[in-house]
Amino acid sequence: MNGLSLNHFLILGALLFSVGVLCVTLRRNAIGVLIGIEMMLNAANVNLVAFSRWHGHVDGAVYAIFVIMLAAAEAAVALAIVLNVFHHSASVSTDDYTEMKG
Repeated sequence: MNGLSLNHFLILGALLFSVGVLCVTLRRNAIGVLIGIEMMLNAANVNLVAFSRWHGHVDGAVYAIFVIMLAAAEAAVALAIVLNVFHHSASVSTDDYTEMKG
């Protein structure tokens, strides 16, 4: 792995996941929350591929491809919801979602 150990990839995954959690918890903008979720999914992908490479299997890369497909579907559905909220309230603030009951 060109001088990089498993610990380097695990630290990268932990940093990506931490930044994703911070982005989800601190943002009021729905697009920022979606970006945080994508970062957390990518952190899981880094760990899956790193562990599979470490153990000499291809399973982690296959699971990572499924996670990427899941993230693409999640982004499409979430952006459709965000566009619907924006059409209704002219804002993408997460505070406006509670007002759309009924």
